[in-house]
Amino acid sequence: MSELTPREIVRELDRHIVGQNDAKRAVAIALRNRWRWKQLAEEIQKEVTPKNILMIGPTGVGKTEITRRLATLTGAPFVKVEASKYTEVGYYGRDVESIVRDLVEAAVNLVRERKRKDVESEAKQRAEERLLDLLLHTSDVQNVEPTPTTPVTTDLTTTDSYESAQSMEAEARERAERQARTREKFRGMLEAGKLEDRTVELNVEQRQVPVQIMSNMGIEQMDLDMQGMLDRLMPKKARTRELKVSEARRALFEEEMEALLDQDAIQEEALRLAEDTGVIFIDEIDKVCGAEGGSRGADVSRQGVQRDLLPIVEGTTVQTRYGYLQTDHILFIAAGAFHKARPADMMPELQGRFPIRVELTELTRDDLLRILTEPSGSLIRQYQALLEADGVQLEFGQDAIEALADTAWQVNQSTQNIGARRLHTVLERLLEDVSFEAPDMKERRVQIDAAYVQERLAEITASEDLSQFIL
Repeated sequence: MSELTPREIVRELDRHIVGQNDAKRAVAIALRNRWRWKQLAEEIQKEVTPKNILMIGPTGVGKTEITRRLATLTGAPFVKVEASKYTEVGYYGRDVESIVRDLVEAAVNLVRERKRKDVESEAKQRAEERLLDLLLHTSDVQNVEPTPTTPVTTDLTTTDSYESAQSMEAEARERAERQARTREKFRGMLEAGKLEDRTVELNVEQRQVPVQIMSNMGIEQMDLDMQGMLDRLMPKKARTRELKVSEARRALFEEEMEALLDQDAIQEEALRLAEDTGVIFIDEIDKVCGAEGGSRGADVSRQGVQRDLLPIVEGTTVQTRYGYLQTDHILFIAAGAFHKARPADMMPELQGRFPIRVELTELTRDDLLRILTEPSGSLIRQYQALLEADGVQLEFGQDAIEALADTAWQVNQSTQNIGARRLHTVLERLLEDVSFEAPDMKERRVQIDAAYVQERLAEITASEDLSQFIL
Protein backbone atom coordinates (compact mmCIF):
# COMPACT_ATOMS: atom_id res chain seq x y z
CA MET A 1 0.00 0.00 0.00
CA SER A 2 1.31 3.43 -0.93
CA GLU A 3 2.45 5.72 1.91
CA LEU A 4 1.64 8.88 -0.05
CA THR A 5 -0.01 11.65 1.95
CA PRO A 6 -3.34 13.07 0.77
CA ARG A 7 -1.58 16.17 -0.50
CA GLU A 8 0.87 14.06 -2.52
CA ILE A 9 -1.98 11.96 -3.93
CA VAL A 10 -3.83 15.09 -5.09
CA ARG A 11 -0.61 16.38 -6.64
CA GLU A 12 -0.21 13.16 -8.62
CA LEU A 13 -3.84 13.28 -9.77
CA ASP A 14 -3.35 16.90 -10.86
CA ARG A 15 -0.78 15.69 -13.40
CA HIS A 16 -3.53 13.89 -15.31
CA ILE A 17 -6.86 15.46 -14.36
CA VAL A 18 -7.94 19.10 -14.47
CA GLY A 19 -10.12 20.53 -11.71
CA GLN A 20 -12.55 18.53 -9.54
CA ASN A 21 -10.58 19.26 -6.38
CA ASP A 22 -13.34 18.05 -4.04
CA ALA A 23 -13.41 14.61 -5.68
CA LYS A 24 -9.61 14.39 -5.59
CA ARG A 25 -9.54 15.25 -1.90
CA ALA A 26 -12.20 12.65 -1.12
CA VAL A 27 -10.41 9.78 -2.87
CA ALA A 28 -7.05 10.91 -1.44
CA ILE A 29 -8.42 10.74 2.09
CA ALA A 30 -10.00 7.35 1.39
CA LEU A 31 -6.69 6.03 0.09
CA ARG A 32 -4.74 7.36 3.06
CA ASN A 33 -7.28 5.72 5.37
CA ARG A 34 -6.47 2.38 3.74
CA TRP A 35 -2.84 2.86 4.75
CA ARG A 36 -3.85 3.98 8.27
CA TRP A 37 -6.03 0.88 8.57
CA LYS A 38 -3.02 -1.32 7.84
CA GLN A 39 -1.19 0.24 10.81
CA LEU A 40 -3.93 -0.62 13.33
CA ALA A 41 -3.86 -3.51 15.76
CA GLU A 42 -5.66 -6.60 14.52
CA GLU A 43 -8.52 -6.34 17.05
CA ILE A 44 -9.41 -2.78 15.95
CA GLN A 45 -8.89 -3.53 12.25
CA LYS A 46 -11.99 -5.70 12.28
CA GLU A 47 -14.11 -2.76 13.42
CA VAL A 48 -12.91 -0.20 10.85
CA THR A 49 -14.42 -0.38 7.38
CA PRO A 50 -13.76 1.80 4.32
CA LYS A 51 -15.91 4.88 3.79
CA ASN A 52 -17.35 4.32 0.34
CA ILE A 53 -17.75 7.24 -2.06
CA LEU A 54 -20.63 8.32 -4.30
CA MET A 55 -19.62 10.65 -7.16
CA ILE A 56 -22.37 12.74 -8.70
CA GLY A 57 -21.73 14.64 -11.90
CA PRO A 58 -22.41 14.83 -15.65
CA THR A 59 -20.58 12.70 -18.17
CA GLY A 60 -17.08 13.59 -19.26
CA VAL A 61 -16.00 15.48 -16.14
CA GLY A 62 -13.50 12.92 -14.80
CA LYS A 63 -15.35 10.50 -12.51
CA THR A 64 -13.92 7.37 -14.11
CA GLU A 65 -10.49 8.86 -14.75
CA ILE A 66 -9.99 9.89 -11.11
CA THR A 67 -10.70 6.37 -9.89
CA ARG A 68 -8.62 4.69 -12.60
CA ARG A 69 -5.61 6.91 -11.91
CA LEU A 70 -6.01 6.28 -8.20
CA ALA A 71 -5.85 2.51 -8.66
CA THR A 72 -2.81 2.85 -10.95
CA LEU A 73 -1.12 5.09 -8.41
CA THR A 74 -1.52 2.57 -5.58
CA GLY A 75 -0.98 -0.64 -7.53
CA ALA A 76 -4.21 -1.99 -6.05
CA PRO A 77 -6.48 -4.42 -7.90
CA PHE A 78 -9.16 -2.39 -9.62
CA VAL A 79 -12.24 -3.23 -11.62
CA LYS A 80 -14.72 -0.92 -13.34
CA VAL A 81 -18.22 -2.18 -14.02
CA GLU A 82 -21.43 -0.75 -15.42
CA ALA A 83 -24.32 -1.18 -13.02
CA SER A 84 -26.79 -1.29 -15.90
CA LYS A 85 -25.50 -4.61 -17.28
CA TYR A 86 -26.26 -6.56 -14.10
CA THR A 87 -29.60 -8.11 -13.27
CA GLU A 88 -31.35 -9.45 -10.22
CA VAL A 89 -30.69 -13.08 -9.39
CA GLY A 90 -33.20 -15.17 -11.31
CA TYR A 91 -33.16 -13.01 -14.44
CA TYR A 92 -31.10 -13.57 -17.55
CA GLY A 93 -27.75 -11.77 -17.31
CA ARG A 94 -24.84 -11.38 -14.94
CA ASP A 95 -25.37 -11.30 -11.20
CA VAL A 96 -23.55 -8.79 -9.01
CA GLU A 97 -21.29 -11.37 -7.32
CA SER A 98 -19.42 -11.66 -10.60
CA ILE A 99 -18.07 -8.15 -9.85
CA VAL A 100 -16.09 -9.60 -6.96
CA ARG A 101 -14.89 -12.51 -9.10
CA ASP A 102 -13.66 -10.02 -11.69
CA LEU A 103 -11.77 -8.18 -8.93
CA VAL A 104 -10.07 -11.40 -7.84
CA GLU A 105 -9.05 -12.11 -11.44
CA ALA A 106 -7.55 -8.62 -11.63
CA ALA A 107 -5.67 -9.25 -8.37
CA VAL A 108 -4.32 -12.59 -9.65
CA ASN A 109 -3.05 -10.94 -12.83
CA LEU A 110 -1.48 -8.14 -10.80
CA VAL A 111 0.33 -10.52 -8.44
CA ARG A 112 1.41 -12.78 -11.30
CA GLU A 113 3.00 -9.85 -13.12
CA ARG A 114 4.91 -8.88 -9.99
CA LYS A 115 6.12 -12.43 -9.45
CA ARG A 116 7.14 -12.72 -13.10
CA LYS A 117 9.42 -9.74 -12.67
CA ASP A 118 11.03 -11.40 -9.64
CA VAL A 119 11.89 -14.60 -11.54
CA GLU A 120 12.42 -13.09 -14.97
CA SER A 121 16.21 -13.11 -14.74
CA GLU A 122 16.41 -16.74 -13.60
CA ALA A 123 13.87 -17.81 -16.24
CA LYS A 124 15.98 -16.19 -18.97
CA GLN A 125 19.09 -18.03 -17.77
CA ARG A 126 17.32 -21.37 -17.63
CA ALA A 127 15.76 -20.82 -21.06
CA GLU A 128 19.20 -19.99 -22.47
CA GLU A 129 20.72 -23.17 -21.04
CA ARG A 130 17.92 -25.27 -22.52
CA LEU A 131 18.34 -23.51 -25.84
CA LEU A 132 22.06 -24.28 -25.80
CA ASP A 133 21.27 -27.91 -25.08
CA LEU A 134 19.02 -28.00 -28.13
CA LEU A 135 21.61 -26.28 -30.32
CA LEU A 136 24.43 -28.56 -29.19
CA HIS A 137 22.28 -31.63 -29.63
CA THR A 138 21.46 -30.53 -33.17
CA SER A 139 25.14 -29.96 -33.84
CA ASP A 140 26.37 -33.18 -32.18
CA VAL A 141 23.90 -35.43 -33.98
CA GLN A 142 25.71 -34.71 -37.22
CA ASN A 143 29.16 -35.40 -35.73
CA VAL A 144 28.61 -38.44 -33.56
CA GLU A 145 31.53 -40.83 -33.60
CA PRO A 146 31.37 -44.24 -31.98
CA THR A 147 33.45 -44.36 -28.82
CA PRO A 148 36.08 -47.10 -29.11
CA THR A 149 35.81 -49.70 -26.40
CA THR A 150 38.74 -51.46 -24.88
CA PRO A 151 38.29 -55.22 -24.99
CA VAL A 152 38.43 -56.88 -21.62
CA THR A 153 41.30 -59.33 -21.32
CA THR A 154 42.31 -61.52 -18.47
CA ASP A 155 46.06 -61.28 -18.93
CA LEU A 156 46.44 -57.50 -18.24
CA THR A 157 49.00 -56.64 -15.60
CA THR A 158 48.29 -54.18 -12.81
CA THR A 159 50.42 -51.55 -14.56
CA ASP A 160 48.51 -51.93 -17.81
CA SER A 161 45.19 -51.53 -16.00
CA TYR A 162 46.41 -48.37 -14.24
CA GLU A 163 47.67 -46.82 -17.47
CA SER A 164 44.44 -47.67 -19.28
CA ALA A 165 42.37 -46.05 -16.55
CA GLN A 166 44.56 -42.94 -16.63
CA SER A 167 44.17 -42.74 -20.40
CA MET A 168 40.39 -43.02 -20.19
CA GLU A 169 40.24 -40.28 -17.53
CA ALA A 170 42.37 -38.01 -19.69
CA GLU A 171 40.10 -38.61 -22.68
CA ALA A 172 37.03 -37.86 -20.54
CA ARG A 173 38.56 -34.60 -19.28
CA GLU A 174 39.52 -33.57 -22.79
CA ARG A 175 36.04 -34.38 -24.06
CA ALA A 176 34.44 -32.37 -21.23
CA GLU A 177 36.74 -29.40 -21.89
CA ARG A 178 35.98 -29.58 -25.60
CA GLN A 179 32.25 -29.64 -24.92
CA ALA A 180 32.59 -26.69 -22.52
CA ARG A 181 34.52 -24.67 -25.13
CA THR A 182 31.92 -25.51 -27.76
CA ARG A 183 29.12 -24.52 -25.39
CA GLU A 184 30.73 -21.17 -24.63
CA LYS A 185 31.31 -20.57 -28.32
CA PHE A 186 27.64 -21.21 -29.03
CA ARG A 187 26.70 -18.99 -26.08
CA GLY A 188 28.70 -16.11 -27.56
CA MET A 189 27.10 -16.62 -30.96
CA LEU A 190 23.67 -16.78 -29.33
CA GLU A 191 24.21 -13.53 -27.45
CA ALA A 192 25.50 -11.88 -30.63
CA GLY A 193 22.31 -12.88 -32.45
CA LYS A 194 24.09 -15.00 -35.05
CA LEU A 195 21.90 -18.07 -34.52
CA GLU A 196 18.43 -16.47 -34.61
CA ASP A 197 17.46 -18.09 -37.93
CA ARG A 198 18.76 -21.54 -37.03
CA THR A 199 16.07 -24.17 -36.39
CA VAL A 200 15.81 -26.48 -33.40
CA GLU A 201 13.37 -29.23 -32.45
CA LEU A 202 11.28 -28.49 -29.39
CA ASN A 203 8.56 -30.44 -27.62
CA VAL A 204 5.66 -28.01 -27.25
CA GLU A 205 2.70 -28.75 -25.00
CA GLN A 206 -0.57 -28.29 -26.86
CA ARG A 207 -3.06 -25.97 -25.23
CA GLN A 208 -6.38 -27.61 -24.57
CA VAL A 209 -9.41 -25.83 -25.99
CA PRO A 210 -11.37 -24.41 -23.05
CA VAL A 211 -14.60 -26.22 -22.40
CA GLN A 212 -17.41 -23.69 -22.06
CA ILE A 213 -20.08 -24.86 -19.65
CA MET A 214 -23.08 -22.61 -20.03
CA SER A 215 -26.11 -22.43 -17.83
CA ASN A 216 -29.11 -20.14 -17.53
CA MET A 217 -27.18 -18.15 -14.93
CA GLY A 218 -24.05 -17.64 -17.01
CA ILE A 219 -20.65 -19.24 -16.86
CA GLU A 220 -19.51 -16.95 -14.01
CA GLN A 221 -21.94 -18.80 -11.74
CA MET A 222 -19.82 -21.94 -11.81
CA ASP A 223 -18.26 -22.01 -8.35
CA LEU A 224 -15.81 -24.76 -9.19
CA ASP A 225 -12.84 -24.28 -11.47
CA MET A 226 -14.27 -26.71 -13.98
CA GLN A 227 -11.69 -25.92 -16.66
CA GLY A 228 -8.82 -26.51 -14.23
CA MET A 229 -10.39 -29.77 -13.11
CA LEU A 230 -10.68 -30.99 -16.68
CA ASP A 231 -7.07 -29.96 -17.40
CA ARG A 232 -5.90 -32.14 -14.51
CA LEU A 233 -8.02 -35.10 -15.61
CA MET A 234 -7.16 -34.98 -19.29
CA PRO A 235 -3.67 -36.15 -20.32
CA LYS A 236 -1.38 -33.41 -21.54
CA LYS A 237 -0.47 -33.63 -25.21
CA ALA A 238 2.90 -32.56 -26.57
CA ARG A 239 4.22 -32.54 -30.08
CA THR A 240 7.59 -31.86 -31.62
CA ARG A 241 7.92 -28.67 -33.63
CA GLU A 242 10.75 -27.15 -35.56
CA LEU A 243 11.17 -23.57 -34.47
CA LYS A 244 13.64 -20.84 -35.18
CA VAL A 245 15.88 -19.91 -32.27
CA SER A 246 14.07 -16.58 -31.85
CA GLU A 247 10.73 -18.37 -31.49
CA ALA A 248 12.10 -21.22 -29.38
CA ARG A 249 13.60 -18.71 -26.93
CA ARG A 250 10.20 -17.17 -26.25
CA ALA A 251 8.54 -20.57 -25.85
CA LEU A 252 11.24 -21.82 -23.48
CA PHE A 253 11.14 -18.57 -21.50
CA GLU A 254 7.39 -18.90 -20.94
CA GLU A 255 7.77 -22.54 -19.91
CA GLU A 256 10.50 -21.72 -17.40
CA MET A 257 8.54 -18.75 -16.12
CA GLU A 258 5.51 -20.89 -15.42
CA ALA A 259 7.70 -23.54 -13.80
CA LEU A 260 9.23 -20.99 -11.42
CA LEU A 261 5.92 -19.44 -10.37
CA ASP A 262 4.15 -20.88 -7.35
CA GLN A 263 0.51 -20.76 -8.47
CA ASP A 264 -0.89 -21.54 -5.02
CA ALA A 265 1.13 -18.73 -3.43
CA ILE A 266 0.00 -16.33 -6.16
CA GLN A 267 -3.65 -17.16 -5.58
CA GLU A 268 -3.37 -16.82 -1.80
CA GLU A 269 -1.62 -13.46 -2.08
CA ALA A 270 -4.13 -12.28 -4.68
CA LEU A 271 -7.05 -13.06 -2.38
CA ARG A 272 -5.42 -11.12 0.47
CA LEU A 273 -4.63 -8.22 -1.85
CA ALA A 274 -8.19 -8.05 -3.18
CA GLU A 275 -9.64 -8.21 0.33
CA ASP A 276 -7.37 -5.53 1.84
CA THR A 277 -6.75 -3.08 -1.03
CA GLY A 278 -9.30 -3.85 -3.77
CA VAL A 279 -11.21 -0.99 -5.40
CA ILE A 280 -14.51 -1.53 -7.22
CA PHE A 281 -15.85 1.32 -9.35
CA ILE A 282 -19.57 1.01 -10.12
CA ASP A 283 -20.45 3.39 -12.94
CA GLU A 284 -23.97 4.39 -13.99
CA ILE A 285 -25.37 3.60 -10.56
CA ASP A 286 -28.21 6.01 -11.36
CA LYS A 287 -29.44 3.66 -14.09
CA VAL A 288 -30.59 1.14 -11.47
CA CYS A 289 -32.26 3.78 -9.30
CA GLY A 290 -35.97 4.40 -9.30
CA ALA A 291 -38.87 4.82 -6.97
CA GLU A 292 -39.91 1.65 -5.20
CA GLY A 293 -42.71 0.00 -7.13
CA GLY A 294 -42.31 2.37 -10.05
CA SER A 295 -40.44 -0.04 -12.32
CA ARG A 296 -42.25 -2.21 -14.77
CA GLY A 297 -41.46 -4.41 -17.75
CA ALA A 298 -37.84 -4.39 -18.86
CA ASP A 299 -36.79 -2.38 -15.75
CA VAL A 300 -38.32 -4.82 -13.30
CA SER A 301 -34.95 -5.91 -11.90
CA ARG A 302 -33.51 -2.45 -11.09
CA GLN A 303 -34.50 -2.59 -7.44
CA GLY A 304 -33.33 -6.20 -7.39
CA VAL A 305 -29.84 -5.16 -8.51
CA GLN A 306 -29.68 -2.71 -5.61
CA ARG A 307 -30.80 -5.41 -3.20
CA ASP A 308 -28.12 -7.75 -4.51
CA LEU A 309 -25.46 -5.03 -4.32
CA LEU A 310 -26.29 -4.25 -0.71
CA PRO A 311 -24.78 -7.35 0.98
CA ILE A 312 -21.61 -7.08 -1.12
CA VAL A 313 -21.11 -3.44 -0.17
CA GLU A 314 -22.01 -4.17 3.46
CA GLY A 315 -19.63 -7.07 3.63
CA THR A 316 -20.17 -10.70 2.74
CA THR A 317 -18.26 -13.79 1.64
CA VAL A 318 -18.14 -14.61 -2.05
CA GLN A 319 -16.95 -17.92 -3.45
CA THR A 320 -14.48 -17.61 -6.32
CA ARG A 321 -12.46 -20.15 -8.27
CA TYR A 322 -9.47 -19.32 -6.05
CA GLY A 323 -11.21 -19.52 -2.71
CA TYR A 324 -13.52 -17.51 -0.49
CA LEU A 325 -13.19 -13.73 -0.36
CA GLN A 326 -14.63 -11.31 2.19
CA THR A 327 -15.76 -7.93 0.86
CA ASP A 328 -15.77 -6.08 4.21
CA HIS A 329 -12.69 -3.97 3.43
CA ILE A 330 -13.06 -3.44 -0.31
CA LEU A 331 -13.42 0.23 -1.26
CA PHE A 332 -16.51 0.88 -3.39
CA ILE A 333 -16.79 4.03 -5.48
CA ALA A 334 -20.12 4.54 -7.24
CA ALA A 335 -20.79 7.22 -9.84
CA GLY A 336 -23.67 8.49 -11.89
CA ALA A 337 -24.95 11.54 -13.72
CA PHE A 338 -28.34 11.43 -11.92
CA HIS A 339 -30.10 13.40 -14.64
CA LYS A 340 -33.45 11.62 -14.29
CA ALA A 341 -33.00 9.88 -10.95
CA ARG A 342 -31.76 11.33 -7.66
CA PRO A 343 -29.40 9.84 -5.08
CA ALA A 344 -32.44 9.77 -2.79
CA ASP A 345 -34.04 7.24 -5.17
CA MET A 346 -31.49 4.66 -4.11
CA MET A 347 -32.52 2.19 -1.43
CA PRO A 348 -31.99 3.82 1.98
CA GLU A 349 -29.81 0.91 3.10
CA LEU A 350 -27.59 1.31 0.03
CA GLN A 351 -27.43 5.08 0.45
CA GLY A 352 -26.10 4.59 3.95
CA ARG A 353 -23.23 2.49 2.60
CA PHE A 354 -21.92 5.46 0.59
CA PRO A 355 -21.44 8.06 3.32
CA ILE A 356 -19.08 10.31 1.31
CA ARG A 357 -20.82 12.20 -1.49
CA VAL A 358 -18.92 14.37 -3.94
CA GLU A 359 -20.49 16.53 -6.62
CA LEU A 360 -18.35 17.06 -9.71
CA THR A 361 -18.96 20.30 -11.55
CA GLU A 362 -19.45 20.85 -15.26
CA LEU A 363 -16.33 21.80 -17.18
CA THR A 364 -15.95 25.48 -18.04
CA ARG A 365 -14.25 26.97 -21.05
CA ASP A 366 -11.08 27.50 -19.00
CA ASP A 367 -11.17 23.85 -17.86
CA LEU A 368 -11.31 22.70 -21.47
CA LEU A 369 -8.37 24.97 -22.29
CA ARG A 370 -6.31 23.46 -19.48
CA ILE A 371 -7.27 19.89 -20.51
CA LEU A 372 -5.82 20.53 -23.96
CA THR A 373 -2.36 21.43 -22.64
CA GLU A 374 -1.73 20.76 -18.93
CA PRO A 375 -1.99 16.98 -18.33
CA SER A 376 1.15 14.93 -18.97
CA GLY A 377 -0.70 13.07 -21.73
CA SER A 378 -2.75 15.99 -23.01
CA LEU A 379 -4.74 15.72 -26.23
CA ILE A 380 -2.44 18.15 -28.05
CA ARG A 381 0.61 16.01 -27.20
CA GLN A 382 -1.23 12.84 -28.25
CA TYR A 383 -2.05 14.16 -31.72
CA GLN A 384 1.45 15.58 -32.15
CA ALA A 385 2.94 12.17 -31.31
CA LEU A 386 0.58 10.35 -33.68
CA LEU A 387 1.44 12.55 -36.66
CA GLU A 388 5.12 12.51 -35.80
CA ALA A 389 5.03 8.79 -36.65
CA ASP A 390 4.48 9.93 -40.28
CA GLY A 391 7.25 12.49 -39.98
CA VAL A 392 4.86 15.45 -39.74
CA GLN A 393 5.58 18.11 -37.15
CA LEU A 394 2.33 19.55 -35.81
CA GLU A 395 2.49 22.91 -34.03
CA PHE A 396 -0.39 24.64 -32.26
CA GLY A 397 -0.41 28.35 -31.56
CA GLN A 398 -1.89 29.60 -28.30
CA ASP A 399 -4.66 31.35 -30.22
CA ALA A 400 -5.53 28.04 -31.93
CA ILE A 401 -5.78 26.22 -28.58
CA GLU A 402 -8.05 28.93 -27.20
CA ALA A 403 -10.23 28.74 -30.33
CA LEU A 404 -10.54 24.96 -29.86
CA ALA A 405 -11.61 25.39 -26.24
CA ASP A 406 -14.15 28.06 -27.26
CA THR A 407 -15.64 25.84 -29.97
CA ALA A 408 -15.90 22.78 -27.72
CA TRP A 409 -17.54 24.79 -24.96
CA GLN A 410 -20.05 26.39 -27.35
CA VAL A 411 -21.03 23.02 -28.81
CA ASN A 412 -21.47 21.56 -25.33
CA GLN A 413 -23.75 24.45 -24.39
CA SER A 414 -25.76 24.25 -27.62
CA THR A 415 -26.29 20.48 -27.61
CA GLN A 416 -25.79 17.58 -25.20
CA ASN A 417 -23.01 18.39 -22.78
CA ILE A 418 -20.53 15.51 -22.94
CA GLY A 419 -17.71 17.30 -21.12
CA ALA A 420 -14.11 16.72 -22.13
CA ARG A 421 -15.12 14.08 -24.66
CA ARG A 422 -16.24 16.93 -26.90
CA LEU A 423 -12.58 17.86 -27.39
CA HIS A 424 -11.98 14.53 -29.13
CA THR A 425 -14.80 15.28 -31.56
CA VAL A 426 -13.54 18.78 -32.32
CA LEU A 427 -9.89 17.74 -32.73
CA GLU A 428 -10.77 14.85 -35.02
CA ARG A 429 -12.78 17.21 -37.21
CA LEU A 430 -9.98 19.79 -37.18
CA LEU A 431 -7.20 17.36 -38.15
CA GLU A 432 -9.16 15.08 -40.47
CA ASP A 433 -7.46 16.29 -43.67
CA VAL A 434 -4.00 16.44 -42.09
CA SER A 435 -4.31 12.89 -40.76
CA PHE A 436 -5.42 11.62 -44.17
CA GLU A 437 -2.71 13.40 -46.17
CA ALA A 438 0.15 13.06 -43.67
CA PRO A 439 1.98 10.10 -45.32
CA ASP A 440 2.08 11.89 -48.70
CA MET A 441 2.69 15.47 -47.58
CA LYS A 442 5.76 17.24 -48.93
CA GLU A 443 5.58 19.95 -46.31
CA ARG A 444 6.53 18.16 -43.10
CA ARG A 445 5.60 21.03 -40.79
CA VAL A 446 1.98 22.04 -40.15
CA GLN A 447 1.19 25.22 -38.23
CA ILE A 448 -2.27 25.42 -36.64
CA ASP A 449 -3.50 28.93 -35.80
CA ALA A 450 -6.85 30.47 -34.90
CA ALA A 451 -7.68 31.20 -38.54
CA TYR A 452 -7.16 27.53 -39.47
CA VAL A 453 -9.37 26.43 -36.57
CA GLN A 454 -12.15 28.83 -37.51
CA GLU A 455 -11.98 27.78 -41.16
CA ARG A 456 -12.11 24.04 -40.40
CA LEU A 457 -14.77 24.33 -37.68
CA ALA A 458 -16.89 27.11 -39.17
CA GLU A 459 -19.50 24.58 -40.22
CA ILE A 460 -19.91 23.49 -36.61
CA THR A 461 -20.05 26.91 -34.99
CA ALA A 462 -22.34 28.45 -37.63
CA SER A 463 -25.03 25.78 -37.62
CA GLU A 464 -27.56 25.12 -34.91
CA ASP A 465 -28.15 21.59 -36.24
CA LEU A 466 -25.03 19.86 -34.94
CA SER A 467 -26.35 16.31 -34.80
CA GLN A 468 -23.94 14.98 -37.43
CA PHE A 469 -20.97 16.04 -35.31
CA ILE A 470 -22.18 14.64 -32.01
CA LEU A 471 -20.69 11.38 -30.79
